[in-house]
This record gives sequence, structure tokens and C-alpha cells, in this order.
Amino acid sequence: MKPLEQFSAVAALDDEVRHSLYRFVRREGRPVTREEAARAVRISVKLAAFHLDKLVERGLLRADQEVPRGTHRRVGRAPKRYTVSELEVSVSLPQRRYELVGEILIDSVAQAETSPTGELPAELARRIARERGEGLGAKAREERHLGRPGPERTIATAEELLDEIGFEPTDDEHGGLLLRNCPFHALVDRAPALVCSINAAFVDGMLRGIGNETVRADLVPEEGTCCVRVVPPDRP
Repeated sequence: MKPLEQFSAVAALDDEVRHSLYRFVRREGRPVTREEAARAVRISVKLAAFHLDKLVERGLLRADQEVPRGTHRRVGRAPKRYTVSELEVSVSLPQRRYELVGEILIDSVAQAETSPTGELPAELARRIARERGEGLGAKAREERHLGRPGPERTIATAEELLDEIGFEPTDDEHGGLLLRNCPFHALVDRAPALVCSINAAFVDGMLRGIGNETVRADLVPEEGTCCVRVVPPDRP
């Protein structure tokens, strides 16, 4: 889910009635009708329907008209029923992506136990981060029919992908990208060498997945920005 969609989902719960309806559906743990929801929060069925459908639009609820097993169906159209969706929303400013680095680290520990090469967890984490980045870049390459993009096209594509993840990329005035935000910020103080190397491996893998072998992901630690820079091939 993109950041704006996450903000939109959270904003939907700012309304007191909508929040109460969402909590009711979540507590019930089963499909509920508009009538049941309306009674629970003491509003009209028409108003409940309006707010429930808004929650569906924002991805927080799901709606269908299936009749639960064992329930006698009356003549006519089945009533719409609402359940909680599987959507998980976490909003932070600036954007953080701790679930991404968590998945990388968990996978590295799990693979370390069975790795035939004897790779250390940190080595595995960098390899897995590179693979994750490469998969992201390869998907963009396929969707955009990039072929073998040159440096400018690669950097433009990388900028879009990195922005979606939360790196807040910006032109560094030399044809490359400065990443103004580290999505793993809170972890850097605990293990800066590990976290920064995971960042670099992830971005490097993404560039390779896009289809370019000359644009670089360099480690350039600097206060207030991510430790990684995207650098064109003509830069030393």
C-alpha cells in the first residue's frame, strides 16, 4: 500500500461514528449487516451504510452478500455483510519500513541455520537484501518494458521506486540521487555498519534488477540523510 493510501485509511477512522463502526465489526469477528452495525452504535441504517461503505473504499473493511452456512435465506436479495479486511496500516512521518528490514533479518537467521556455505547472518542479510532489491527492480523493468536502460533511465526509475519505499530521493545536482530519509532509521544507532550495508545491498540489487550494470549504490554516510547515494557511472 502506498503512503497516501495508508494516510487515507487512517484518516477514515478520524470520524467518531466511522471509528465506532470499525471497532464493532472488528470485535464481532464475523460478517455483520448494516442493521446490526447501526443498532450497535445507535445510528440509522442509512447512516451506517454510508460510513461502512466508506470504510470499504479505504480498504479497512470488506463487503459481500454471501449468506452464512446454516442461515435460512429469505426471498429477495441477500443483505450486504461487512468483515474486517486483512489490511495492516502503519503510518510514520518520515516514512519508516521496519517490516522490510525485519523480513530480511529473519530470513537471514533462518537460512543461516541450514546454509551449506556457512555464511554468517550478516552476509546472508546483505545477500537477501540484494535479492529483494533485485526482485523489485526486475518487476519494474518488466512492467515498463525497459530492456537495457541507460544510466538516466535507470536513475529515473530508481527514483520512483525509492520514493515509494520511503527513501525520499532527490537530485544531488550531479546526475545522481541523494536519499534524504532512511526507512530503517531507529536501527542505525544499534548497528550502523550492518544496517547501512543492508541498505546499500538493497539499492544495488534494485539497480541491477532494473537492468543496468553501471549505475552504483555507494556508501556515503552523512548526518541527516541515508548512508547510500545513487551514483552515475561517470562520477568517480
